[in-house]
Amino acid sequence: MAEPAKSSPLSELRIALPSLPLRLQEVGRFVAANDYDATTRSMRDLAAEAGADPAAFTRLAKAIGYSGWDELRAALTEARRPSQTSPFSARAKSRRHGPNADVALVIDKLEAEAAGLPRIPAQPIAEAARALHDAKRVWIAGYRSCRSVAELLNYELRLFRPEQVQLVGASGPDDLDLGAFRTDEAVIVIGFLPYTHASVRVAQAAHRSGATLIAIADSLSAPMAEGADHVLLFEAASSPGFFPSLTGAIAIAQSLAAVTFSLGGVAAKKRLENTEARLTAASTYVSEKG
Repeated sequence: MAEPAKSSPLSELRIALPSLPLRLQEVGRFVAANDYDATTRSMRDLAAEAGADPAAFTRLAKAIGYSGWDELRAALTEARRPSQTSPFSARAKSRRHGPNADVALVIDKLEAEAAGLPRIPAQPIAEAARALHDAKRVWIAGYRSCRSVAELLNYELRLFRPEQVQLVGASGPDDLDLGAFRTDEAVIVIGFLPYTHASVRVAQAAHRSGATLIAIADSLSAPMAEGADHVLLFEAASSPGFFPSLTGAIAIAQSLAAVTFSLGGVAAKKRLENTEARLTAASTYVSEKG
């Protein structure tokens, strides 16, 4: 006989809610409605938003059979993980029926993307930008779909720091760059589930070198975010569609570039103007008609 499937932690929580004390019911409903935040934010932050005592989250976890909040949080994180063998097809849903089904999917997608952006904490991005400003050199790594985010950030930063920013692996094998990291530099690694081995190797090389590690990731438990000096979280899994969302990662990358430029002051603006002059001289852009 096949072993029955284990229920999800959210199902366990919802089933237990009616039997819990009133205050724990309120905390439980908050967790059920904000399960992504529960996996990515600290218990103190969650408690502040829920208007509850942090200890209430521990009591809630124990009330539904977990040893504490950390174990419940780990179970919630695991429940959100797609299959490693089918990380994208497992997300796919059957096509809706009806004359406006496709439009409805687009609306759902856009609404989910828009809803995720305000949940990105601003303070950690500003702190990471300060680290970029102070770094002698900035290395950026992103693989597969995250390569696009890495290239965007690389482009924006090089507009005003052309000699000090480099994509990992842009000029040769990755391992040559991994051996070039130094303590006064910053290394940015971008990734979401499923995580690439290459991104983990970059993070490990940054640790060994003593460089400042900045992880742009979908979870605090991302292997390339382990031990990072700055972890900048975005929502990848909450958006509908077969492929996770990179909207938050792009917003973080552009915010990093904007704040780093602002911190650079007059010197950064002068270097940007020099870049613009060079682009104009090379006739890079189509002239506007007017």
